[in-house]
Amino acid sequence: MADSVNWTCPTCNVPVTTHFCAHCGEEPLASRDLTLRGLGEKLLHALTSIDARTMRSAWKLLRHPGELTLAWTRGVRKSYVAPFQLFLIANVIFFGVQWLTSENVFSSSLDSHLYHQDWSDLAQSLLARRLEATHTTLEQYEPVFDSAVVLNAKSLILLMTIPFALVLPLAFFRERRPFMTHVAFSLHLYTFLLLLFCATLFLARFSELLGFGGLDVPRVDNFLSIANLATCTAYIYLASGPVYGASGKLRAAKALLLALTVAAIVLGYRFVLFLVTLYTT
Repeated sequence: MADSVNWTCPTCNVPVTTHFCAHCGEEPLASRDLTLRGLGEKLLHALTSIDARTMRSAWKLLRHPGELTLAWTRGVRKSYVAPFQLFLIANVIFFGVQWLTSENVFSSSLDSHLYHQDWSDLAQSLLARRLEATHTTLEQYEPVFDSAVVLNAKSLILLMTIPFALVLPLAFFRERRPFMTHVAFSLHLYTFLLLLFCATLFLARFSELLGFGGLDVPRVDNFLSIANLATCTAYIYLASGPVYGASGKLRAAKALLLALTVAAIVLGYRFVLFLVTLYTT
């Protein structure tokens, strides 16, 4: 059947004289499609196609900041992975690296929330009320919290892209881009940041092996945080040119302010994780 250009689409039930149905995209069934060999060929094609698109998207994201967002807004979809899908792939990689290195970026322990965060006084007060309401001791609750906060950090990480996408129209209000452009830009930025955090986790682990300590050591954490902030600023600066047409000193100022916004969102995300975990466990 595949050797003929005259066939009937099984989905639309209409005669077709081309190799693909113009209405639904179906293609004629070949005899090998119903064999194990044919199934293997389809599977191999699907896997290599996804890998190629993913690698091409990652290369464009890292090598040419902003151009992947620009391509997506212009309708170039077949060559690259969609922004949300690419974000999910980076998310899986990030949490895999986090598990491998035993270092945490977003999911702070209960002890960290109680004694090492800017909101520690508030956290202590909220926890005391929660323990009293649930008739639970700190010793009983702490391992439950520490286990749940890791899971919440994985499932809620998308929340960080939303406030940043809402800030972008304010930063570039004169450019009047469609809102989905801001959403794509935000997803691509946080995809880049997740990959950047992967490098940070490896560096923190390497520092710990050398005896300098990991992210739990203030000087190591501060050094890597400043390095990440500088890298994020540079990335936003480079990406805002192709996507928003930004230029000049104002471009640099906006990049710095947006990078500081990212840092504030990360801190806010940690606090949100604390609240969500506290009142769901």
